[in-house]
Amino acid sequence: MNESLVLDIARQGVLVGLMVSLPVLAVSLFVGLAVSIFQAVTQVQEMTLTYLPKVVLVAVVVVMSGGWMLTTLVRFTQMCFTTAFQVVQ
Repeated sequence: MNESLVLDIARQGVLVGLMVSLPVLAVSLFVGLAVSIFQAVTQVQEMTLTYLPKVVLVAVVVVMSGGWMLTTLVRFTQMCFTTAFQVVQ
């Protein structure tokens, strides 16, 4: 197995990881920012207020894009096994 093949698989792994995690992280970031602004404006400092919207919206994003995430991860895993099988032969 040459170095370029290993680096290509590693690069694709990082890209797949970013693609799969980015929707969840982006929603969590923007909801957290919105809740923080709301708390700063209204002077409400309730700790549970920060968690509940994040959990609900992240769950919605996972349900809505879970099929795409799973398909992307399965395709990458199949590509890794195919590449490993070709290298062994």
